[in-house]
Amino acid sequence: MPTSEADRVPGYRAVPFAVIDPATGEAFDEAPDQQPDELDAVVDRAHRAWHGWRTDPVARTTALRAAADAVEAAGDDLARLLTREQGKPLTESYAEVARTAARLRYFADLAPRTRRIADGRPVDSEIRWRPLGPVAAIVPWNFPLQLAAAKFAPALAAGNTMVLKPSPYTPLATRLLGSVLATVLPENVLTVVTGREPLGARLASHPGIRHVTFTGSAPTGRAVAAAAAASLARVTLELGGNDAAVLLDDVEVDGIADRLFWAAFRNCGQVCMAVKRVYAPAGLHAEVVEALAQRAKAVAVGAGLDPHTRLGPVNNAPQLARVEQVTKQALAAGARAASGGRRLDGPGYFFAPTILTDVPPDSPVVTEEQFGPVLPVLPYRSLDEAVDAANGTGFGLGGSVWGTDLDRAEAVADRLECGTAWINHHAELSLAQPFAGVKNSGVGVAGGPWGLYGNLRPFVVHRPQEERR
Repeated sequence: MPTSEADRVPGYRAVPFAVIDPATGEAFDEAPDQQPDELDAVVDRAHRAWHGWRTDPVARTTALRAAADAVEAAGDDLARLLTREQGKPLTESYAEVARTAARLRYFADLAPRTRRIADGRPVDSEIRWRPLGPVAAIVPWNFPLQLAAAKFAPALAAGNTMVLKPSPYTPLATRLLGSVLATVLPENVLTVVTGREPLGARLASHPGIRHVTFTGSAPTGRAVAAAAAASLARVTLELGGNDAAVLLDDVEVDGIADRLFWAAFRNCGQVCMAVKRVYAPAGLHAEVVEALAQRAKAVAVGAGLDPHTRLGPVNNAPQLARVEQVTKQALAAGARAASGGRRLDGPGYFFAPTILTDVPPDSPVVTEEQFGPVLPVLPYRSLDEAVDAANGTGFGLGGSVWGTDLDRAEAVADRLECGTAWINHHAELSLAQPFAGVKNSGVGVAGGPWGLYGNLRPFVVHRPQEERR
């Protein structure tokens, strides 16, 4: 595999750790296990690279456009390696690579706007924008390339340099991406480092890092924020969700069942914005359960490299154990599996696509984020009850409302306590829109111009107005 920038850091100790193929449960490659004390050299090189990168916005635009082209040219290699270490079907990996290139191209053409302030004083005030310096990104294993690009594309476009750390479950495609981008970006503008903890903790607390962006669990996000506070670094945290889909009593179940199923099960349910709870009117509950269960039983489950696969494995053994645990807890408490409900026999981290009914509302599979191919469907008697249940969680990332009367559905969506609400679809985002959660789902805003400005600081210049003659 091509080397990353970190491999060329003086003193870099390339002690390997195993990378597991989730379709087999066996190691298929290795990645360097960089040690925390080696980050000083990495950050220092990023700081020195920043001085040149921040000064020429035209050169940055050109470089980021070239980076998008380079990602597309390497698409086959990136997609296949991504599927091998993450598990998702190859078609989804190609879509992730395409999204990575699209983000680079979008932010390449986005620039902050200088603005004058008129406040009645005889002074011309102008707001300009300056980059922060070296920044860091810590990325999870569910969308390692796409989420990396969501962090480094706006950071680099703003004139920062970045140190990027992928999850130790999915380091390889990100290392390859770093090598691809190193062919078109100036040296040390983007550095990929790989390793196990406490590497991430050290990166978040490093005094040379001015902004830390993190996607992952709420407990780890709190630890990242505490670590970054030591140097008063800015943080942007996307901390997962427990998105609810509220079905109205005028919904056409057959018409929305496919979209609803894939809103929950894409990437084997390992999506922060996936539908993780469905609330259906009591009169339609059985029909909804049956429609989703039919699709769960029929979907092709297998290795992501198999062209017939629609649903791959859970990414790693601890997450598979988590999915098994919350499912067993629900079944023990009286829930019934209309489909699935168990780990599949054979090698790999496969769990049968599961639709749960008769689930106690206080079951962890309802109240917590299961992050796997398990979906509880709960009945409701009144719409107020459904909205209260949808909002009755510590998370607030996304939510959706499904029905025929769009005005009514929008009125219900407006009552959801989340960052994004969809009507008759779910988890679809434009590159140009803000992405943020409420409550335990995060701090800060990513996406669109908001993502760019989150990587900049305002700089205000005052000068006396010229005297009129």
